[in-house]
Amino acid sequence: MSKKYELRFTGSGGQGVILASVIIAEAAVLNGMNAIQSQAYGPEARGGTSKAETIVSDGELWFSKIEHPDFLLALTQSALEKYVNDVRECGIIMVDDSLTAPEAVNGCRVISLPILAAAKDRVGKAMTANIVAVGAINAYLGLFPEDVLQDAVKRHIPRGTEELNMKALQVGEALVREERMVSAPLVD
Repeated sequence: MSKKYELRFTGSGGQGVILASVIIAEAAVLNGMNAIQSQAYGPEARGGTSKAETIVSDGELWFSKIEHPDFLLALTQSALEKYVNDVRECGIIMVDDSLTAPEAVNGCRVISLPILAAAKDRVGKAMTANIVAVGAINAYLGLFPEDVLQDAVKRHIPRGTEELNMKALQVGEALVREERMVSAPLVD
């Protein structure tokens, strides 16, 4: 039986959600999987609503449209409100912790992480929020080996920013580890 994930990335133009979805698709291909990536955004180059989707599978892909994603990333309140009800039952919703997110929707798990703040404060560049998100997504879903994801990121970033972006990936992974420690039940 093949594994298939449908992921939707949402936010505003300039946050890099399209690049994040391209990187996930690239990592899938580098990992020997199949991938389909698509995107849509408003007429504004920056600040308009942005949506990108990626389907990854270790089997064949016959349909490129996502109606009910398994996973939703929302970096803005308007994106969350627009797409939250589309997520497949028992799916996963990852949001920036600055958003007002429901505790659960349609049986979905809602993960709230300080993605935007971590990019600014821990990485040192707000514009790395998309790479922080990619690291968090991979750490949470366990899609690809770390070296494959790093290679995919390096193929899509400006030369000379490798160290910064690798740090952003690590920060994203750390956010998930920290969230799991906080949400883990106490053992007697």
